[in-house]
Amino acid sequence: MTKSIISWVGGKAKLMWLINLLAPPRYERSIDVFGGSGTVTLNLDCPPSTLKVYNDFNANLVNLMRCARDKPLALMREIGFLTLNSRDDFEVFKKFIEKEEFNEQDLKQELKLTEIMISPPTVEEAKKLLLKSAEEKDVKRAAIYYKLLRYSFNANGETYGGKKCDVRRFFVDIWRFNRAFAEVTIENKDFEKLIKQYDRPKAFIYCDPPYYDAEGFYAVIFPKEDHIRLHDTLAKAEGFVMVSYNNAPEIVELYGDFFIFHTTRANSMSHKEGEVYEELIMTNYDPRPYIMQKNHQMNLFSFLSVLTEGDYTLIHEPQQALKK
Repeated sequence: MTKSIISWVGGKAKLMWLINLLAPPRYERSIDVFGGSGTVTLNLDCPPSTLKVYNDFNANLVNLMRCARDKPLALMREIGFLTLNSRDDFEVFKKFIEKEEFNEQDLKQELKLTEIMISPPTVEEAKKLLLKSAEEKDVKRAAIYYKLLRYSFNANGETYGGKKCDVRRFFVDIWRFNRAFAEVTIENKDFEKLIKQYDRPKAFIYCDPPYYDAEGFYAVIFPKEDHIRLHDTLAKAEGFVMVSYNNAPEIVELYGDFFIFHTTRANSMSHKEGEVYEELIMTNYDPRPYIMQKNHQMNLFSFLSVLTEGDYTLIHEPQQALKK
């Protein structure tokens, strides 16, 4: 499994075996709508030449992903220079992340003022300096956010965990991530706009939204209306759709027109050893023919690996599949 550069609330590393098992065998593009750590984008068993799209609505996270893909050396250098050794430092960096100190509009305004206030021979030089400053602040913001996630409790970037962290250990992760994400399209859009933009009959749309009635664990606000809006958008999709959720009665009812599978995984958010978390994986297509096909193609090692990962059960079957 290809490792992400960060841990993330609700990361899907422990469910990749089931996601790949239930996924359609052939599609031309994969759209990871709530991309998070990028684990699904990194580890989907995609057909060759698949267009891969990673999206997240968290602007700081997307900036980190773009810097890791496009500016890995600058990001690694910046991470090495940063220090974060106390709760006070943690709060300072958190405030820096939350404040938009240098955005694209600010840059445009400063470039415009440059042309007015500085004589023509030095305008281009000043523009280069301003552009360089904007670029460096993007990397600095990414580095600070990276360390916030590394130091925070349960990788939510909100509460200080106080654990030691040698950033040099993660340089290799960033470099490997850079290679793996080299051809991935990275977006920062609302889920509905993204799905409508990339949806095609031969698309595979994977959604891992903030879980129902668990929004306090996420950095992005996702009210009940958004859960309904997500379902309604996916129900109209032309492509293959898969959605991950917690096992909530409201979600089972909302997705009554989908195939619903139930599974469990170790609960990383719990302090109790052996505690499990119930997950739902829902599809707008019937994945059972694909499961049988994949089981026939598996070698003994792959088959035993799936058996040891866990179990799953079909708990709801709609009258007819939305996608055929």
